Amino acid sequence: MLLVFAGLLIHATLHLPARGDPDAPMHRERNRAGGLVAGDYFVRNAYRDAATPNMVTVVLADYRSVDTLGEVIVVFTAGVSCFLILRRRRRYD
Repeated sequence: MLLVFAGLLIHATLHLPARGDPDAPMHRERNRAGGLVAGDYFVRNAYRDAATPNMVTVVLADYRSVDTLGEVIVVFTAGVSCFLILRRRRRYD
């Protein structure tokens, strides 16, 4: 099973575009349907939309804020749960 999975990964890797290829799909400004790609909008309008020079902060805090808040709540809940479980003391009679 492991060999099949390794073969699948190698097969998929061989069909990736070359690094830095300007014709790779990730560098397109329009998708196949003719609409603008969302990433292109983020790159072009990040500073104008949020007046923050760090583009990563704009994407995480402004464009994806609801999704990021959900992730933070899940991590916080897991942390509090672990703290409460590890804090329990056993009573020895």
